[in-house]
Amino acid sequence: MTDEIETPENAAPAAAPTTSGADVPPDRLAINPRSPHFDADKLQRGIGIRFKGTVRNNVEEYCISEGWVRVQAGKTMDRKGNPLTLKLSGPVEAWYEDLGEGAPVAKAG
Repeated sequence: MTDEIETPENAAPAAAPTTSGADVPPDRLAINPRSPHFDADKLQRGIGIRFKGTVRNNVEEYCISEGWVRVQAGKTMDRKGNPLTLKLSGPVEAWYEDLGEGAPVAKAG
């Protein structure tokens, strides 16, 4: 019996999360340029969001791993002129719209 040291060459491949890869949107993204989760390059590609089984086009921010989206609360604004948002919880799925049908979908679990 030999003691084998695990190196990157002989290590077992780790299971890749569903939210990784070049063609899968990030786990969290916001459309507000002041947000730390804003990324103009990813937004340029167009992101589709499915929340609780329904495709939504009014999402301000989403987080797949935590399972929530932020949507604007009507035309209500806060005192600084920013839209007032509601945080809704539930299963979230995201994909790049520029890839068309059959695009890889990022979802939790």
